[in-house]
Amino acid sequence: MSLVLSIFSQDILPIFVIAGIGFLMARHFGANVKTMSTVSFNALSPCLVFYQLVTAKLSVAQSWRVALFCVLLTVAIGVAARLVALPLRLGGATLSSFLLVVMFSNSGNYALPVVLFAFGREALAFASVYFVTSAILVYTFGVFVAASGRGSLRSTLLGVARVPAIYAVVAAVIVLAAGATVPLAVMRPVGLLNDAALPVMVLVLGMQLERATLPAHPAAVTAAVVLSLVVAPILAFALSATLGLAGAARQASIIEASMPSAVVTTVLALEFDLDAGFSTSVVMFSTLLSPFTLVFLIAYLQRGS
Repeated sequence: MSLVLSIFSQDILPIFVIAGIGFLMARHFGANVKTMSTVSFNALSPCLVFYQLVTAKLSVAQSWRVALFCVLLTVAIGVAARLVALPLRLGGATLSSFLLVVMFSNSGNYALPVVLFAFGREALAFASVYFVTSAILVYTFGVFVAASGRGSLRSTLLGVARVPAIYAVVAAVIVLAAGATVPLAVMRPVGLLNDAALPVMVLVLGMQLERATLPAHPAAVTAAVVLSLVVAPILAFALSATLGLAGAARQASIIEASMPSAVVTTVLALEFDLDAGFSTSVVMFSTLLSPFTLVFLIAYLQRGS
Protein backbone atom coordinates (compact mmCIF):
# COMPACT_ATOMS: atom_id res chain seq x y z
CA MET A 1 0.00 0.00 0.00
CA SER A 2 2.88 2.38 0.76
CA LEU A 3 4.21 1.80 -2.78
CA VAL A 4 0.80 2.62 -4.27
CA LEU A 5 0.51 5.82 -2.21
CA SER A 6 4.06 6.77 -3.19
CA ILE A 7 3.31 6.30 -6.90
CA PHE A 8 0.11 8.29 -6.61
CA SER A 9 1.77 11.20 -4.80
CA GLN A 10 4.87 11.29 -7.00
CA ASP A 11 3.61 10.27 -10.47
CA ILE A 12 -0.13 11.00 -10.65
CA LEU A 13 -0.99 13.74 -8.15
CA PRO A 14 1.40 16.35 -9.64
CA ILE A 15 -0.42 16.01 -12.97
CA PHE A 16 -3.83 16.54 -11.38
CA VAL A 17 -2.52 19.55 -9.45
CA ILE A 18 -1.42 21.20 -12.70
CA ALA A 19 -4.66 20.13 -14.42
CA GLY A 20 -6.56 21.64 -11.50
CA ILE A 21 -4.80 24.95 -12.11
CA GLY A 22 -5.86 24.74 -15.75
CA PHE A 23 -9.44 24.02 -14.65
CA LEU A 24 -9.43 27.09 -12.39
CA MET A 25 -7.92 29.26 -15.12
CA ALA A 26 -10.75 28.31 -17.45
CA ARG A 27 -13.50 28.55 -14.82
CA HIS A 28 -12.56 31.77 -13.03
CA PHE A 29 -10.15 33.67 -15.26
CA GLY A 30 -11.63 33.02 -18.70
CA ALA A 31 -8.46 31.40 -20.06
CA ASN A 32 -8.94 30.47 -23.72
CA VAL A 33 -8.50 26.70 -24.06
CA LYS A 34 -8.54 26.89 -27.85
CA THR A 35 -5.54 29.21 -27.93
CA MET A 36 -3.59 27.10 -25.43
CA SER A 37 -4.47 23.92 -27.32
CA THR A 38 -3.33 25.48 -30.61
CA VAL A 39 0.01 26.47 -29.09
CA SER A 40 0.48 23.00 -27.63
CA PHE A 41 -0.49 21.17 -30.83
CA ASN A 42 1.39 23.31 -33.35
CA ALA A 43 4.47 24.54 -31.48
CA LEU A 44 5.19 22.45 -28.38
CA SER A 45 4.25 18.91 -29.45
CA PRO A 46 6.49 18.79 -32.55
CA CYS A 47 9.45 20.14 -30.53
CA LEU A 48 8.79 17.55 -27.83
CA VAL A 49 8.73 14.71 -30.37
CA PHE A 50 11.81 15.93 -32.28
CA TYR A 51 13.88 16.54 -29.14
CA GLN A 52 13.00 13.21 -27.54
CA LEU A 53 13.76 11.20 -30.68
CA VAL A 54 17.02 13.01 -31.50
CA THR A 55 18.46 12.96 -27.99
CA ALA A 56 17.34 9.48 -26.88
CA LYS A 57 19.23 6.29 -27.64
CA LEU A 58 16.35 4.20 -28.98
CA SER A 59 16.35 0.71 -30.38
CA VAL A 60 15.02 0.95 -33.95
CA ALA A 61 13.46 -2.51 -33.68
CA GLN A 62 11.70 -1.63 -30.42
CA SER A 63 10.48 1.68 -31.88
CA TRP A 64 8.85 -0.07 -34.82
CA ARG A 65 7.29 -2.57 -32.42
CA VAL A 66 5.86 0.29 -30.34
CA ALA A 67 4.30 1.80 -33.48
CA LEU A 68 2.87 -1.58 -34.52
CA PHE A 69 1.64 -2.13 -30.96
CA CYS A 70 -0.30 1.16 -31.15
CA VAL A 71 -1.97 0.19 -34.44
CA LEU A 72 -2.92 -3.33 -33.29
CA LEU A 73 -4.16 -2.11 -29.91
CA THR A 74 -6.36 0.52 -31.57
CA VAL A 75 -7.89 -2.08 -33.90
CA ALA A 76 -8.40 -4.65 -31.12
CA ILE A 77 -10.09 -2.27 -28.69
CA GLY A 78 -12.16 -0.88 -31.58
CA VAL A 79 -13.49 -4.37 -32.34
CA ALA A 80 -14.25 -4.90 -28.65
CA ALA A 81 -16.10 -1.56 -28.53
CA ARG A 82 -18.20 -2.46 -31.56
CA LEU A 83 -19.24 -5.75 -29.94
CA VAL A 84 -20.12 -4.04 -26.65
CA ALA A 85 -22.17 -1.44 -28.54
CA LEU A 86 -24.51 -4.13 -29.91
CA PRO A 87 -26.42 -4.89 -26.67
CA LEU A 88 -26.40 -1.19 -25.82
CA ARG A 89 -28.23 -0.56 -29.13
CA LEU A 90 -26.13 2.46 -29.95
CA GLY A 91 -26.46 3.94 -33.38
CA GLY A 92 -25.73 6.97 -35.50
CA ALA A 93 -23.81 9.80 -33.90
CA THR A 94 -23.62 8.17 -30.46
CA LEU A 95 -22.15 4.95 -31.89
CA SER A 96 -19.44 6.87 -33.73
CA SER A 97 -18.66 8.85 -30.57
CA PHE A 98 -18.56 5.62 -28.55
CA LEU A 99 -16.03 4.03 -30.92
CA LEU A 100 -13.83 7.13 -30.95
CA VAL A 101 -13.57 7.56 -27.17
CA VAL A 102 -12.71 3.88 -26.70
CA MET A 103 -10.19 3.56 -29.54
CA PHE A 104 -8.13 6.67 -28.85
CA SER A 105 -6.49 7.20 -25.47
CA ASN A 106 -4.98 10.37 -24.08
CA SER A 107 -1.48 9.54 -25.34
CA GLY A 108 -0.26 13.14 -25.19
CA ASN A 109 -1.11 15.64 -22.49
CA TYR A 110 -1.71 13.03 -19.76
CA ALA A 111 0.30 9.96 -20.75
CA LEU A 112 3.63 11.62 -21.55
CA PRO A 113 4.18 13.25 -18.14
CA VAL A 114 3.03 10.07 -16.37
CA VAL A 115 5.55 8.00 -18.33
CA LEU A 116 8.30 10.54 -17.63
CA PHE A 117 7.64 10.67 -13.88
CA ALA A 118 7.21 6.92 -13.49
CA PHE A 119 9.85 5.48 -15.85
CA GLY A 120 12.24 8.22 -16.98
CA ARG A 121 13.40 9.76 -20.24
CA GLU A 122 14.10 6.55 -22.16
CA ALA A 123 10.48 5.48 -21.68
CA LEU A 124 9.33 9.00 -22.60
CA ALA A 125 11.06 8.67 -25.98
CA PHE A 126 9.19 5.42 -26.70
CA ALA A 127 5.98 7.07 -25.47
CA SER A 128 6.59 9.81 -28.04
CA VAL A 129 6.69 7.15 -30.77
CA TYR A 130 3.31 5.87 -29.55
CA PHE A 131 1.96 9.43 -29.36
CA VAL A 132 2.88 10.22 -32.98
CA THR A 133 1.50 6.89 -34.25
CA SER A 134 -1.75 7.50 -32.39
CA ALA A 135 -1.98 11.03 -33.83
CA ILE A 136 -1.67 9.62 -37.36
CA LEU A 137 -4.41 7.08 -36.60
CA VAL A 138 -6.69 9.78 -35.17
CA TYR A 139 -6.45 11.91 -38.30
CA THR A 140 -6.90 8.99 -40.69
CA PHE A 141 -8.98 6.15 -39.25
CA GLY A 142 -10.50 8.42 -36.62
CA VAL A 143 -11.68 10.85 -39.29
CA PHE A 144 -13.33 8.01 -41.19
CA VAL A 145 -15.12 6.80 -38.05
CA ALA A 146 -16.24 10.33 -37.17
CA ALA A 147 -17.49 10.97 -40.68
CA SER A 148 -19.51 7.71 -40.61
CA GLY A 149 -18.87 7.05 -44.28
CA ARG A 150 -19.00 10.70 -45.36
CA GLY A 151 -15.25 11.26 -45.10
CA SER A 152 -13.28 11.56 -48.33
CA LEU A 153 -9.69 10.63 -49.09
CA ARG A 154 -8.92 14.34 -49.52
CA SER A 155 -10.23 15.25 -46.06
CA THR A 156 -8.23 12.41 -44.53
CA LEU A 157 -5.00 13.49 -46.22
CA LEU A 158 -5.61 17.08 -45.17
CA GLY A 159 -6.14 15.90 -41.62
CA VAL A 160 -2.82 14.07 -41.60
CA ALA A 161 -1.07 17.06 -43.18
CA ARG A 162 -2.25 19.24 -40.27
CA VAL A 163 -0.31 17.22 -37.67
CA PRO A 164 3.00 19.06 -37.10
CA ALA A 165 4.40 16.21 -34.99
CA ILE A 166 4.58 14.07 -38.15
CA TYR A 167 7.00 16.52 -39.73
CA ALA A 168 9.02 16.47 -36.52
CA VAL A 169 9.31 12.69 -36.83
CA VAL A 170 10.47 12.98 -40.45
CA ALA A 171 13.07 15.59 -39.48
CA ALA A 172 14.31 13.46 -36.57
CA VAL A 173 14.61 10.36 -38.78
CA ILE A 174 16.65 12.33 -41.34
CA VAL A 175 18.99 13.64 -38.63
CA LEU A 176 19.46 10.19 -37.11
CA ALA A 177 19.92 8.42 -40.47
CA ALA A 178 22.52 10.98 -41.58
CA GLY A 179 24.31 10.91 -38.24
CA ALA A 180 24.18 14.69 -38.28
CA THR A 181 24.57 17.05 -35.35
CA VAL A 182 21.80 19.60 -34.99
CA PRO A 183 23.24 23.13 -34.56
CA LEU A 184 23.07 24.54 -31.04
CA ALA A 185 21.14 27.54 -32.37
CA VAL A 186 18.37 25.11 -33.32
CA MET A 187 18.56 22.68 -30.41
CA ARG A 188 18.39 25.33 -27.69
CA PRO A 189 15.00 26.80 -28.69
CA VAL A 190 13.71 23.32 -29.48
CA GLY A 191 14.90 22.19 -26.06
CA LEU A 192 13.16 25.09 -24.32
CA LEU A 193 9.90 24.37 -26.12
CA ASN A 194 10.33 20.66 -25.28
CA ASP A 195 10.60 21.60 -21.59
CA ALA A 196 7.41 23.68 -21.85
CA ALA A 197 5.39 21.04 -23.69
CA LEU A 198 4.37 18.71 -20.86
CA PRO A 199 3.20 21.30 -18.29
CA VAL A 200 1.24 23.20 -20.96
CA MET A 201 -0.34 19.94 -22.16
CA VAL A 202 -1.54 19.19 -18.63
CA LEU A 203 -2.91 22.72 -18.21
CA VAL A 204 -4.88 22.21 -21.44
CA LEU A 205 -6.22 18.91 -20.08
CA GLY A 206 -7.60 20.68 -17.01
CA MET A 207 -9.07 23.50 -19.09
CA GLN A 208 -10.83 21.01 -21.35
CA LEU A 209 -12.24 19.08 -18.38
CA GLU A 210 -13.89 22.31 -17.24
CA ARG A 211 -16.26 21.90 -20.20
CA ALA A 212 -17.50 18.45 -19.09
CA THR A 213 -21.20 17.79 -18.53
CA LEU A 214 -23.28 15.05 -16.90
CA PRO A 215 -23.78 12.02 -19.20
CA ALA A 216 -26.98 11.52 -21.18
CA HIS A 217 -26.22 7.79 -21.74
CA PRO A 218 -24.91 6.53 -18.35
CA ALA A 219 -24.76 2.84 -19.37
CA ALA A 220 -22.78 3.63 -22.52
CA VAL A 221 -20.48 5.99 -20.61
CA THR A 222 -19.81 3.26 -18.03
CA ALA A 223 -19.08 0.72 -20.76
CA ALA A 224 -16.69 3.12 -22.51
CA VAL A 225 -14.82 3.86 -19.27
CA VAL A 226 -14.46 0.14 -18.46
CA LEU A 227 -13.17 -0.61 -21.96
CA SER A 228 -10.63 2.22 -21.73
CA LEU A 229 -9.34 1.61 -18.21
CA VAL A 230 -9.74 -2.17 -17.78
CA VAL A 231 -10.03 -3.99 -21.12
CA ALA A 232 -7.38 -1.92 -22.94
CA PRO A 233 -4.64 -2.69 -20.36
CA ILE A 234 -5.42 -6.42 -20.58
CA LEU A 235 -5.09 -6.29 -24.36
CA ALA A 236 -1.90 -4.22 -23.96
CA PHE A 237 -0.19 -6.86 -21.83
CA ALA A 238 -1.09 -9.58 -24.31
CA LEU A 239 0.09 -7.55 -27.32
CA SER A 240 3.35 -6.48 -25.66
CA ALA A 241 4.19 -10.14 -25.02
CA THR A 242 3.26 -11.13 -28.56
CA LEU A 243 5.42 -8.39 -30.12
CA GLY A 244 8.36 -8.99 -27.77
CA LEU A 245 8.38 -5.53 -26.22
CA ALA A 246 10.72 -5.24 -23.26
CA GLY A 247 12.05 -2.73 -20.75
CA ALA A 248 11.21 0.93 -21.28
CA ALA A 249 9.40 0.21 -24.57
CA ARG A 250 7.04 -2.22 -22.80
CA GLN A 251 6.44 0.13 -19.88
CA ALA A 252 5.70 3.10 -22.11
CA SER A 253 3.42 1.15 -24.48
CA ILE A 254 1.29 -0.40 -21.75
CA ILE A 255 0.83 2.90 -19.89
CA GLU A 256 -0.01 4.74 -23.12
CA ALA A 257 -2.65 2.12 -23.99
CA SER A 258 -4.15 2.27 -20.47
CA MET A 259 -4.85 5.99 -20.47
CA PRO A 260 -8.34 7.54 -20.34
CA SER A 261 -10.13 8.71 -23.48
CA ALA A 262 -8.41 11.31 -25.62
CA VAL A 263 -9.65 14.89 -25.47
CA VAL A 264 -9.30 15.09 -29.27
CA THR A 265 -12.33 12.81 -29.58
CA THR A 266 -14.52 15.69 -28.39
CA VAL A 267 -13.01 17.86 -31.13
CA LEU A 268 -13.88 15.25 -33.76
CA ALA A 269 -17.38 14.94 -32.32
CA LEU A 270 -17.90 18.69 -32.71
CA GLU A 271 -16.36 18.79 -36.19
CA PHE A 272 -18.57 16.00 -37.53
CA ASP A 273 -21.76 16.83 -35.58
CA LEU A 274 -21.62 13.70 -33.41
CA ASP A 275 -22.64 13.32 -29.75
CA ALA A 276 -20.12 15.77 -28.26
CA GLY A 277 -21.81 15.68 -24.84
CA PHE A 278 -21.31 11.92 -24.66
CA SER A 279 -17.65 12.20 -25.70
CA THR A 280 -16.95 14.88 -23.11
CA SER A 281 -18.61 12.82 -20.36
CA VAL A 282 -16.45 9.78 -21.14
CA VAL A 283 -13.29 11.90 -21.22
CA MET A 284 -14.15 13.43 -17.84
CA PHE A 285 -15.09 10.24 -15.99
CA SER A 286 -12.30 8.11 -17.46
CA THR A 287 -9.76 10.82 -16.56
CA LEU A 288 -11.03 11.21 -12.99
CA LEU A 289 -11.07 7.43 -12.43
CA SER A 290 -7.77 6.71 -14.16
CA PRO A 291 -5.53 7.15 -11.06
CA PHE A 292 -7.21 4.12 -9.47
CA THR A 293 -6.00 1.88 -12.32
CA LEU A 294 -2.76 3.62 -13.24
CA VAL A 295 -1.13 3.43 -9.81
CA PHE A 296 -1.41 -0.37 -9.77
CA LEU A 297 -0.22 -0.69 -13.36
CA ILE A 298 2.80 1.52 -12.66
CA ALA A 299 3.62 -0.41 -9.48
CA TYR A 300 3.48 -3.72 -11.36
CA LEU A 301 5.59 -2.46 -14.27
CA GLN A 302 8.19 -0.88 -11.96
CA ARG A 303 8.58 -4.12 -10.04
CA GLY A 304 8.87 -6.12 -13.25
CA SER A 305 11.55 -3.89 -14.78
